[in-house]
Amino acid sequence: MIKRSFFGFTTPRIQYLPIPGNVAAPAVSKQPESVTLLVPFPAGKMDGQSAPKGLRVKTGQKISLAAAPGAYGIASLSGTLSSIERFPGEAGQEYTAVTITASGDEILDDAFASKCEPTLEIAAAFLACLPGAPSFEAFTNPQKPIHTIIISGMDADLLVMSAQYTLAFRLQEIQAGIQILKTITGVENVVLATAPDALQGFGEIGANVVAMDAAYPSGLPRLVVQKVLGLEIPNETDFQELGVSFFTAEAVASIGRAFAEKKLPLEKTITFIDKEGNRSLVSARIGTPIADILREHGIRLEEKDRVIIGGPMTGHSIFSAQYPVQPSTDAILLQDREDISLTSDYPCINCGDCVRTCPARIQVNLLVRFLEAGFYEEAAEGYDLASCLECGICSYVCVAKIPIFQYIKLAKHELERMAREELATEETAIEETTDE
Repeated sequence: MIKRSFFGFTTPRIQYLPIPGNVAAPAVSKQPESVTLLVPFPAGKMDGQSAPKGLRVKTGQKISLAAAPGAYGIASLSGTLSSIERFPGEAGQEYTAVTITASGDEILDDAFASKCEPTLEIAAAFLACLPGAPSFEAFTNPQKPIHTIIISGMDADLLVMSAQYTLAFRLQEIQAGIQILKTITGVENVVLATAPDALQGFGEIGANVVAMDAAYPSGLPRLVVQKVLGLEIPNETDFQELGVSFFTAEAVASIGRAFAEKKLPLEKTITFIDKEGNRSLVSARIGTPIADILREHGIRLEEKDRVIIGGPMTGHSIFSAQYPVQPSTDAILLQDREDISLTSDYPCINCGDCVRTCPARIQVNLLVRFLEAGFYEEAAEGYDLASCLECGICSYVCVAKIPIFQYIKLAKHELERMAREELATEETAIEETTDE
């Protein structure tokens, strides 16, 4: 819902949609014939520890690709490793796709149950693949100690209600997860950020509760952290530098459930938004092809229809409905080819809407000119590219239909790629000098 000034000189207010009071429990998807786990580790760097093709695995079994932290997946069904291959993700992210084909009865692996102690070592070794994708890497660096854990009960995009559902119906699991996090990390200052209308009924859960603004994009991680800390976050500052670790409500609920049941939860809660904009909740095993979910909903994709992972403002299109559900997949949005917003190469008309609506107060109308021309370094140095929150509002309000959001994401990706290449060149030069 949008509220806009009659005269058009003030910022339009885009409201999050609250979860319906009569929302149904997530529809549980059938067990898929195969799942594909996307491990955020390049296939070319796998070492001798990697699981071989043809290996039989159990549900909940850890599949290690290398000794590096986080280079593993958790089997979400019992079966056989049918393929292990490179998978290119969004914005240059490289994955190793591990496909498991179901075979026979489901057998639960007991490795986690046998080591089910709330320690940082156990958490890092088993929990990174749970729904919500909890990360414990920040707690392993003694040079940058964490003093605050922030849990977001806010959905980061419009139409999405996965976080709201978790907060409303899995509060006991969240409470248990908070206590586990305190034990694992030794951090006592825990803050739960919620929508204003979700503040009632919490009681004592072991965390301070902070109300966020009901207007988009207050649910974006950077704005949640900014609100909780009560300060502006400088450009290119990561949360660890602020002494903060960030978790979603679903990640914390998954942690609580894992230790309570001594079993790794592997079902992801997803907001499903069909072509008519109807919202419902789905529970699917991590790795389930999105095509399976569409089939269960009786939906057939036509040529040029669009499948988007995430919400309408910040989501990204996928090239195939075989793309798997991941631990961070909060929403699946379908767009009919007739309803897809047009983009253009028309020049900016300097209406100023993007500048007025930008929560980071960037001169977007000037920034986009450099991005269109491919002058990414100049855009970063002169027009505050790094301050962009990637909320997508600029593209939404653009009268000229310029895909500003996509230009910004491309620019950030290219700058990161250039920085990696420069670092690799420097490291190679140092090695050659050392060898001489």
